[in-house]
Amino acid sequence: MQNSVRVRFAPSPTGPLHIGGVRTALYNYLFARKMGGKMLLRIEDTDQNRFVPGAEEYIIESLRWAGIQIDEGQGVGGDNGPYRQSERREIYQKEAQRLVDEGKAYYAFDTADELDAMRARLEAANAPAAQYNAITRMQMRNSLTMKADEVSSRIDAGEPYVIRLKTPRKEEVRLNDIIRGWVNVHSSAIDDKILLKSDGLPTYHLANIVDDHLMGITHVIRGEEWLPSAPLHVLLYRYLGWESTMPQFAHLPLLLKPEGNGKLSKRDADVGGFPIFPLEWTDPQTGTVARGFREEGYLPEATVNFLALLGWNPGTEQELFTMDELIASFDLAQVHKAGARFDIQKAQWFNQQYIRQRPDAELAPTVQQQAEAAGYDCPLERAEKIVSLLKGRVSFAREIFDEASTIFNAPTSYDETVATAKWNADAVRAVTAFRDALQRYSGLFVADDIKHLLSDTLTQAGIKQGKIMQAMRLALTGVGAGPDLMLTLEIIGKAETMARLEQALETLKTPVS
Repeated sequence: MQNSVRVRFAPSPTGPLHIGGVRTALYNYLFARKMGGKMLLRIEDTDQNRFVPGAEEYIIESLRWAGIQIDEGQGVGGDNGPYRQSERREIYQKEAQRLVDEGKAYYAFDTADELDAMRARLEAANAPAAQYNAITRMQMRNSLTMKADEVSSRIDAGEPYVIRLKTPRKEEVRLNDIIRGWVNVHSSAIDDKILLKSDGLPTYHLANIVDDHLMGITHVIRGEEWLPSAPLHVLLYRYLGWESTMPQFAHLPLLLKPEGNGKLSKRDADVGGFPIFPLEWTDPQTGTVARGFREEGYLPEATVNFLALLGWNPGTEQELFTMDELIASFDLAQVHKAGARFDIQKAQWFNQQYIRQRPDAELAPTVQQQAEAAGYDCPLERAEKIVSLLKGRVSFAREIFDEASTIFNAPTSYDETVATAKWNADAVRAVTAFRDALQRYSGLFVADDIKHLLSDTLTQAGIKQGKIMQAMRLALTGVGAGPDLMLTLEIIGKAETMARLEQALETLKTPVS
């Protein structure tokens, strides 16, 4: 039933959350909401050597920024906690011991040197795979090759050991992936993975299986990099007696480099000058700052829209989606198998579309703050008008102030190409007539009225408006192109408009008629 769907996002707090992780979380969220189910957040922190302080908080904040709502789990609570794996140690130890007791796993006492020596022997013999498996385990120091009393004495003496899965030697392991179809692997290709490490903590393989079962997860939606481990996980479900309630798997396509060749990496982002993390991240050890989508000016809804279409297609021409529309349209069966090229220009395009949709009042404070920081007087009402005029010309809110340079600053120079081509006797007459008309004008200085005043003035002077408008813009802004000129004049005001026209007449050489 739909209301029984339960998915999870289970990141490791080993540093900042990769943008590909945000996409994984997003797909889980969209599927859960589409199916009327729930989404859990679980922190997989069993690798204590790679634990990074602050990473867990960063993950939670990143999901919140993206609008991905967690129904249960770390930071929210629920009936299946704790949701931090380091706090579930006894649960994993119990299941690992059960596997040993049932003959499906075993203790292994091999040292690092012994493991290296085993691999070296296999490589020297040109073995197809240098791994601990159904064949090599009988040549190693473990509970399969030792007597029971020796195993017990070693454990009682505190000798370090791990628990390994006893992989069957000749068995087919199959799973039907929602995205990729049937995956078949022979057990001879699966090595005897460590399930419980010598520190008593589980590996990912055991912990995620146990947690997914106990937390009632119905669908595991995760990255393609976990596909090679999926047969092992199916085997674990079988060994633990949970195969009948095993979740369905869906392995998402990789995010590829911008050129489409190979997996997207932080180095690609550094070289390309774009973010690869949702939020800015400061490395607690080195102090190095990695740029974030949020701090670079990407809106969360634009980022989500961009990520949703990196690997999924609704089968229509629609590109702009609200979160509700994504939920209604999302279908795991429409997720692609092939990797998705990370096109940052497309991300900027999405941001541009969402900037245009943002209310002027929401963007105005950013412009006001930038203007005042640069020493300009910019009341909020003026900032809103600037936003309205310019937000259709930018990809990021921070760029609006830069685009407004001709509003805040009278021209100090004039585009020579435009001046040469357009500053003629008619232009001088038009600018002069408009300046004089403004001196007599006492009405509201708003765009529509300014437009009518200019039109009437040029008609009376016998000058065709189309021939001198670029010169008029040149006189007022110093350049030959830009946003709506009448709205620009409304923003800069009557006195400033007249001053600029006067300056242009004094600065630009009057051409010979």
